Amino acid sequence: MAAAVTKSGSSPEAYTIPRLLHRYRTEVVDAMMKKFEYGNVMQVPRLKKITVNMGVGEASRDIKELDAAEKEMSVITGQKPRTTRAKVSVSTFKIRQGMPIGCFVTLRNDRMWEFMDRLTNIALPRVRDFRGLPSRSFDGRGNYSMGVKEHLIFVELEYNMIQKNRGMNITFVTDAKTDAEAKELLRLLGMPFRN
Repeated sequence: MAAAVTKSGSSPEAYTIPRLLHRYRTEVVDAMMKKFEYGNVMQVPRLKKITVNMGVGEASRDIKELDAAEKEMSVITGQKPRTTRAKVSVSTFKIRQGMPIGCFVTLRNDRMWEFMDRLTNIALPRVRDFRGLPSRSFDGRGNYSMGVKEHLIFVELEYNMIQKNRGMNITFVTDAKTDAEAKELLRLLGMPFRN
């Protein structure tokens, strides 16, 4: 349930804090302070941004594939994606430098919290034979990356409008110093890691 507060410097209309952000401030910070014995609240790691990336290899042959992928990603994330272009030419894949090959979105603030809430509570439980996320996908600097094979797990998409099933990479960027701190932060925020 979201908490309604007034945003400083804005009109007196109620501003609704995302549910996961409210949980972070009320529960996660205290639990992290106890577990890692931080001396200050500002030492507690925070989620900085979430990057969602979708590669569309068919875009080199048919630009409509990229348009469809961008439309689907904007429905999932609530933000217009940017186009990724090839940095080098690869003759094997018939790709020239500068050709569009995918799209990505960088989510911050409220959109980031709402996307993570939908991902952990609605989308991931819809994955077939889901047994939890692997805990070895940390990069050593407190960031976690995961892959989604089918973007149909997001309920925002209408099944009839999807022409092709696409995968996506999702990266959670934190300011944690170690992977153990980042894992505990994400676990307390609801990420279902394997035991």
